[in-house]
Amino acid sequence: MNTLFLAANNGIGNMGTIIAFIVLIALMYFMMIKPQKKQQQKKAEMMNQLKKGDSVILIDGLHGKIDSVNTKDNTVIIDADGIYLTFSRMAVQQILPVNSSDNENSINESEPSEGESEKSPADDSSTKE
Repeated sequence: MNTLFLAANNGIGNMGTIIAFIVLIALMYFMMIKPQKKQQQKKAEMMNQLKKGDSVILIDGLHGKIDSVNTKDNTVIIDADGIYLTFSRMAVQQILPVNSSDNENSINESEPSEGESEKSPADDSSTKE
């Protein structure tokens, strides 16, 4: 019975437990809480930058363009191919970047150049025989 009291009075064991607990809390802060706060700050900045004409993706996967932003009610009106829908600003997951040069390149690649002739798949099968 005396050995039980001697083990309980050992200050090094108690101090080690306290230090391990503090290290565990610090590790949890730097691995979970701090990155989440950074992510929330980035999302808040994105919400403040919303403007008319931005292409966005909502949290449910809907793609559309912002028609108007109501800062009073914290809502946005999304134009999804002529259908106007009202959502909370928090429903916006991502603002799509506008790359006009990429759009021009994709249009030019889909059109055949002057030297190329358009062939149908039927023409290709007749030449194989």
